[in-house]
Amino acid sequence: MASLPSLRQLSYFVALAKDLNFTRAAQASFVGQSTLSTGLKELEDSLGVRLVERDRQNVSITPIGLEILERAKVILAASEDLVEFSKASGKPMSGTIRLGVIPTIAPFLLPNVLPDIRERFPDLQIALREDLTANLLARLAEHQLDFALIALPFETEGLLVSELFNDEFCLVAREGDPALKSKEIQLPAKLAERLLLLEEGHCLREHTMQACRQSDFRKADGMEATSLLTLLQMVESGMGIALLPEMALKGGLLNGTHLVARPLAPPVPKRIIALVARSSTAHLEEFNALSLCIQEQFKGANKSSRGLRKDARI
Repeated sequence: MASLPSLRQLSYFVALAKDLNFTRAAQASFVGQSTLSTGLKELEDSLGVRLVERDRQNVSITPIGLEILERAKVILAASEDLVEFSKASGKPMSGTIRLGVIPTIAPFLLPNVLPDIRERFPDLQIALREDLTANLLARLAEHQLDFALIALPFETEGLLVSELFNDEFCLVAREGDPALKSKEIQLPAKLAERLLLLEEGHCLREHTMQACRQSDFRKADGMEATSLLTLLQMVESGMGIALLPEMALKGGLLNGTHLVARPLAPPVPKRIIALVARSSTAHLEEFNALSLCIQEQFKGANKSSRGLRKDARI
């Protein structure tokens, strides 16, 4: 019987394919470069195919190597799931959960949610990472995260998805802006040239664009912001208007500004806040518990909030 590839050999191959650099792959694998090279050669010998092509300047993965790479990732992920399952079954609701959160959710939801989680589950630690949705889902797939708190719509095929609550959009403009004349704001095409957006990569940008398309609203080319804070500064300086989620407004985003938020006329565009995990997650109990905590915190915040005032700051 031919020798089977080891998990270590497969991990060396995946590490090399990531950067196409032997030195960095060895560092990422915490081994010497010669050890990495030997492991890759043994992997090629056991499979009977050439995985890597290398000359003095370049490293590339062969066509068959690319196909094997995807299978190697699946095998490594399955082995990690096995270890996670064993740990989780020993003592659920304990240990560390690695949670990714997008920037347009983290500062407005987590300050209330995290203390509640600590109180309910004192043995459970939450390790946070804030990043864009695509990056979080990539880390989730690579087992660098356990869960991700994101906003839908976004492609989540193959993931476990818990839709938590709706987050409606409001129009934000500087005090005295003509766009604020109505108590409920329509999105006519004449406002297109004034709409300010976050830069490419932020899902809030795509959600805003989707909201505009639903109202026959077409965006004109213009400047883009790198963060919500920059976007607010641009609006306050009179450069345009913005559509922002109600969660951020109730979280005090407009405090200390001269900006006013107004609700939009029905049908009100919204995003859906969701917790996602790998479908094979070993932390299903923690996933359900965190989903419930977040939902309850949102409902409690809504009950205590005075809501969106149509003629004032939040």
